[in-house]
Amino acid sequence: MAQNWSKSGWRSKPSVQMPAYPDLESLAMVEKQLSQFPPLVFAGEVRQLRQELARVCRGEAFLLQGGDCAESFEEFNADSVRDTFRILLQMAIILTFSAKRPVVKLGRIAGQFAKPRSAEFEIKGDKKLPSFRGDIINEIDFNEAARVPKPGRMLQAYTQSAATINLLRAFSQGGYADIHRLHAWTLGFTEGEEAKKYQDLSCRITDALDFINAAGLNSDRIGGLKRVNFYTSHEALLLNYEEALCRIDSTSGEPIAGSGHLVWIGDRTRQPDGAHVDFCRGVQNPIGIKCGPSLSPSDLCVLLDRLNPSNEEGKILLISRFGAGKVSDHLPALIQSVKNIGANVAWCCDPMHGNTVKSKSGFKTRRFDCVRSELSEYLAVHNAEGSYPGGVHFEMTGKDVTECTGGVSAVSDENLKDRYHTFCDPRLNSTQSLELAFLLAEEMSRLHPPAPRRAIKA
Repeated sequence: MAQNWSKSGWRSKPSVQMPAYPDLESLAMVEKQLSQFPPLVFAGEVRQLRQELARVCRGEAFLLQGGDCAESFEEFNADSVRDTFRILLQMAIILTFSAKRPVVKLGRIAGQFAKPRSAEFEIKGDKKLPSFRGDIINEIDFNEAARVPKPGRMLQAYTQSAATINLLRAFSQGGYADIHRLHAWTLGFTEGEEAKKYQDLSCRITDALDFINAAGLNSDRIGGLKRVNFYTSHEALLLNYEEALCRIDSTSGEPIAGSGHLVWIGDRTRQPDGAHVDFCRGVQNPIGIKCGPSLSPSDLCVLLDRLNPSNEEGKILLISRFGAGKVSDHLPALIQSVKNIGANVAWCCDPMHGNTVKSKSGFKTRRFDCVRSELSEYLAVHNAEGSYPGGVHFEMTGKDVTECTGGVSAVSDENLKDRYHTFCDPRLNSTQSLELAFLLAEEMSRLHPPAPRRAIKA
């Protein structure tokens, strides 16, 4: 356990992006009830993810992380969970074939309910109300009653997360993840006129699977071809919820964040002496750190020492998010600072958050070409710096939405209104997600990342 740490220690630290609950008695009752519920994830699963992320750290595996910007109570259903899971696995097949490395599959799901806000208040006309902070805290409707933080919403978030994880375990272990079935669905994507340029790669994957079958190494004989390990992640923003679900691992005696396999600290909450960093430094889960333009190399080094003083592999995931055209201005210095202190980290690129714009039609959107451009810059910088570009992080959905423009689906500014379903940030749709996987596969096949390395000891 981290020195001088307790799961409630964050309460004495400066905190930002936290709701001010007016009913403290109700808040205490909900926290007590949550603390008596079973954890959503288990210590053995957390240790397994750390082992897989250690392989990413050494350049032996690749990470694919994706899912909703923010989960919704209203839109929750089994089909949406299944469709997002399916698209992530289809993307993983393409990336596995190209990178010649196993792909660690990590969803932004089963806990991604709270959202940081750039402003405390939202103004519409002459009315000013507290900002919507995600379904786990308050409601999106623009009226005073809806915007009051309500502790009971944490119980609904727990219930939905438990149901989501139950579905994901069934999908990942029950045969739905069969690699042949998933690739057959991907082939349907490449039959479209605009996507035919990806047929060559699809055909090569088909040939590889045919060879595996001919050699007698099919799904019935090899469980790994029909079952996958799938993990959950979310931003550890609402610390009342995180503390209530924190548990002690009976095997190691160490604390585990029972809300998700990996939790991350956002760009707005990574103050080294703040509440969010204090909570995350004590749990044994892998911890993600969002690295935006405001993060200096020296601040990153302080965070790494605070969150991973023993310099363990598989503990820290650095998620860069700068925006297209800005990666080379910021990322090289961060990579060099990590090298200089010999820190064991896995690198990941979030090409979504730095590329949000307002369209001419008034909708918040992201342009496919900008997302692709930031990914290309991320790969090129790591290649030039001799470091391993270990993964990618997308806000996406398995639905056929029209929220991001561009790609073979040719979503335009005028199309955004057709199926703009997000109540937070715009997401890639299923077609755009698959296209990005193909484009990323092409670029990765042209790069020559460093050979897998041994861990650097503290």
